[in-house]
Amino acid sequence: MDEAREWLSQSEYDLETAQAMLDSRRYIYAVFMCHMAVEKALKALVVQRTGDAPPRTHSLVQLVGLASPNLTPDEIKFLTRLSSAGVSTRYPEELSKALDDFPPTVVQEYVRRAGEVVECLRKQVS
Repeated sequence: MDEAREWLSQSEYDLETAQAMLDSRRYIYAVFMCHMAVEKALKALVVQRTGDAPPRTHSLVQLVGLASPNLTPDEIKFLTRLSSAGVSTRYPEELSKALDDFPPTVVQEYVRRAGEVVECLRKQVS
């Protein structure tokens, strides 16, 4: 399905951007782009499984419900955490606190885990 492939293409681009933000020490944006990458991969699976356009939402939890992905409980837990992080990095109340919440080691883990989840979702889109 072309629409699903387009969502996956954008997801992969966003994941590359997350890595670029990590490399340039723009940690809040790296986490934000991880959220976007996973969101778009889930939207690809929604399109694949339902044949409909995905909803205009940023909620990873809602998209998991619609896409019914084959993910481990640990991956689901990560998506729940990433969903919250996506909100706090999109609209930080205080920049310095957001920077404290996402030190380099934490962000490296987000980028790695997001990459694993995107790859898992990509394999589920035929």
